[in-house]
Amino acid sequence: MKVLQTQDIKVGKKSILCLSLKLNKKFLIVLRGDKGYVMCGYLSMKVANKFADSAVKVKGVSTIKDALDAKVYSLSQEAKKIGIKRNQRIKDVIKIIA
Repeated sequence: MKVLQTQDIKVGKKSILCLSLKLNKKFLIVLRGDKGYVMCGYLSMKVANKFADSAVKVKGVSTIKDALDAKVYSLSQEAKKIGIKRNQRIKDVIKIIA
């Protein structure tokens, strides 16, 4: 398996960049759109709030597909402002952040 995998996912006329980086034992997963991003448990919501990022955290994911099938575990203040909610499906979130 590759150490770094990238994938673009189309959302209407836009797309989001999906990254999977193999660290020592687990993967760092990020789905990045123009208006925000989805992150796995490796990244810090405290820091996302500090920088006023629209960020959503998912838990228990090891692949990009897992992240797309997940629900919002936690979210930043800025993510709330753009209409994202806790337990919302990530497939719906990417339509907002694309």
